[in-house]
Amino acid sequence: MEARKDILWRIYLVYLLMSIFALLIVIRVVKIQFVQGQEWKEKAQKLTTTYFNIEASRGNVFSNDGSLLATSVPIYEIRMDVCAGPITNKLFAKNVDSLALCLSELFQDRSQKEYKRLLVRARKQKERYLFLQKGVSYSDVKTLRTFPLFRMGKYKGGLMCIQNNRREMPFRELAARTLGYQREGIKPVGIEGSFNNYLKGVSGKRLMQKISGNNWAPVHKEDDIEATDGSDIYTTIDVNIQDVAHHALLTQLRKQQADHGCAALMEVSTGEIRAIVNLKKIDSTNYAETYNYVIGESTDPGSTFKLASLIAAMEDGYTNLDEIVDTEDGDVVFYDHHIRDSHEGGYGKITLQEVFEKSSNVGVAKVISKYYAKTPQKFIDRLYKMGLNNPLNLDITGEGWPYIKNTKDKTWSPVTMPVMSTGYESRMTPLQILTFYNAVANDGKMVKPIFVKEIRKRGELVKSFQTAVLNPSICSKETIRNAKKMLEGVVERGTATNLRSADYKIAAKTGTAQIYNKAYGYKYQGKVSYQASLVGYFPATNPKYTCIVVVNAPTQKVYYGNDVAGPVFREIADKVYATSTEIHKELQSDTSQILKTPIAKAGNKSDLTLVATKLKLGEKDKSGNAEWVTTSSDAKGIALAARTTSKSGIPNVVGMGLKDAIYLLENAGVMVKISGKGTVTKQLPEAGTKVNKGTQVIIELS
Repeated sequence: MEARKDILWRIYLVYLLMSIFALLIVIRVVKIQFVQGQEWKEKAQKLTTTYFNIEASRGNVFSNDGSLLATSVPIYEIRMDVCAGPITNKLFAKNVDSLALCLSELFQDRSQKEYKRLLVRARKQKERYLFLQKGVSYSDVKTLRTFPLFRMGKYKGGLMCIQNNRREMPFRELAARTLGYQREGIKPVGIEGSFNNYLKGVSGKRLMQKISGNNWAPVHKEDDIEATDGSDIYTTIDVNIQDVAHHALLTQLRKQQADHGCAALMEVSTGEIRAIVNLKKIDSTNYAETYNYVIGESTDPGSTFKLASLIAAMEDGYTNLDEIVDTEDGDVVFYDHHIRDSHEGGYGKITLQEVFEKSSNVGVAKVISKYYAKTPQKFIDRLYKMGLNNPLNLDITGEGWPYIKNTKDKTWSPVTMPVMSTGYESRMTPLQILTFYNAVANDGKMVKPIFVKEIRKRGELVKSFQTAVLNPSICSKETIRNAKKMLEGVVERGTATNLRSADYKIAAKTGTAQIYNKAYGYKYQGKVSYQASLVGYFPATNPKYTCIVVVNAPTQKVYYGNDVAGPVFREIADKVYATSTEIHKELQSDTSQILKTPIAKAGNKSDLTLVATKLKLGEKDKSGNAEWVTTSSDAKGIALAARTTSKSGIPNVVGMGLKDAIYLLENAGVMVKISGKGTVTKQLPEAGTKVNKGTQVIIELS
């Protein structure tokens, strides 16, 4: 009995526990279903659906005349939902052959049979995101939408076009480094990088559903957020000048087999950069834009710095252009350091103007040492006051830092100042040098270089960039006048006479610096390579543009600035002058060469009489009843005289216009052959020659 009770108690206990457990399960199910149901549904939804970014269309970059420099071209990845709702089995079977044929003819990567096999297999496997092609153009997408099934409409025929954007530069290498790029994980470069916040636009959102593996298909809902396209950038670059500058520099770099080179053209009054070229040697014949040397390469400026040195001395009242400087035999020792002139034997005693024109290292070093030997910091302070030690704070990244050594610098020595005055122991970028020379051309006002003029969004102005003044006056007007005289003298009589032009005046300075840099390959003596440069402005009488050309490490035993950089400068200047009529000299009218009565051609008497009467020229008619006349003009008017025209022979047409000559000759029954344009000056056979069948008259026109 006791054993039976014990067994029953255990059974009841197990039953009770199972009942309690079952009740807990029911309670949990009810809680999940009705209390936590929405929360778990949302979690499940998040695991299978999420919002993806829709890439915004990046803004365009334009030249100053509206030419497209950089743009985003849409490219598409094509997929298909072969199980889209409206596609029934019957409809699919009816159209699959035609669709496969169309896809094969458009993409030409598979045969019709292969495409059909792919589509049929995907239908059986209920593929919702079948990959078909990538890198498809917009024009091909438009064609796809006309294909069987796909033409049923958006989403209905299963066609999925996933857009991506590819950045294209229509002019390829032109200003490529200045235009730059913006890439994920890479330091931004140029205009694309610096103005990325304007160009990139605002990304949109699209709901995507995970369907298999790591594939996501769009869930077509009305709450997708469309992307907002980026703004457009309008640069200051002139495509035509840029093209000339690029090819002029490229030609010279190839000729000299130089390591790299750069060139820039700047508008004097505004600071707008019209052209900027940077080319680096990548093999024996090819060069590419790999680094922005104009903006970023800070090196010893060489002789182009002599202008700053002499401006400092003149501004401090120490010297003038007529001061006589003894350059001796072209070799002077400062403490233990030799400073030499390129001209063997030196120039002897010459004026300061000639020192600059001949680019005498000895002359400049002696002048600066003479007046600043006891107060070197005064020389440095004057350079600083001109702003040569300050960066330009450009709107695009990558500017090299200028370095003008101070007397407090640990490397300062007794020879620093004379060496520095000739362009060594200091560093400046080509654009910083160009900006300084532009200030001289601009009567002392130093303006900031501008690369971007406007930012617009759908044609509406977002932001404009005005000329910014860095230094209202780098020195006095008198010093500027002297500086201009020195620069003009370099071209007229000095180291850059190869730049002289009969059409316009150029003011410039050559520079040749020895650069100690392993990166250039030590092309010359020991560990030295050369940097040839030329910087100046034109027209010198009314400066409109400033230009700099720098060529690094030429290897053809020619390394002076006028020989290496000069031809590039001249070609750019000639192109600009030829296409900029506003900088041409006005033509001076010479009234002594103007006749009161115009010259008239021989011709038909009635026509000439009508014209003379209408223009009130005054007419003396001595032709009688002649139909054809010759003419002569004087101050009193036009005189008409009878012209004899043979009735049986070839008529005399010398002095006539072409129309009258042809009329007379063809009426005489001859064939006419014409040479030249203008007035008839000669005819063969001569007038009066008998006309035979097939006679040909050759008339020569002036």
